[in-house]
Amino acid sequence: MRKRYALLGGTAALVLVLDQASKWLVVRTIPEHRAITVIQGFFDLVNIRNRGAAFGFLNRSDIEWQFWLFLAATLVAVAAIISLVRNAHDEPWLVTALGLVMGGALGNLTDRLRFRAVVDFLDFYWKDWHWPAFNLADSAILTGAVLACFLVWRKPLPAPDSRSRMPGMTGERP
Repeated sequence: MRKRYALLGGTAALVLVLDQASKWLVVRTIPEHRAITVIQGFFDLVNIRNRGAAFGFLNRSDIEWQFWLFLAATLVAVAAIISLVRNAHDEPWLVTALGLVMGGALGNLTDRLRFRAVVDFLDFYWKDWHWPAFNLADSAILTGAVLACFLVWRKPLPAPDSRSRMPGMTGERP
């Protein structure tokens, strides 16, 4: 069990450190609300603040309760992840996926505590279509969630236990 928690904590810590280092670099080198073109017509580095959730949902500066909502949601998610890891026997990839989600959540929580907003800096677009700006924490959360879903989806269901079957479900008489 200790190995699982070490893998979870190590993965989360790595994501948190890389996320915060990248945001520190962006805040130090790119003025807020400015862009540096990396690939013309496709990708810019920007420095913007997102007070809301994913894709700018609830991104309003006049709503203070959202800070507390996102703080509580992050803490609940971290507690749920730790609980899930307790049951992740011999599943290092699932623990790693959950570590990615946890590290990303903690990275964005760190921003919320420091700035009351999340620093986003990766801006992809094509002509007039823009994907909402995001950061490394968001990427880790998405990657971890997709990987965890895939791992759970491909895991075979346990064989039915005859003691837990309800009468009538297999043609048995009560």
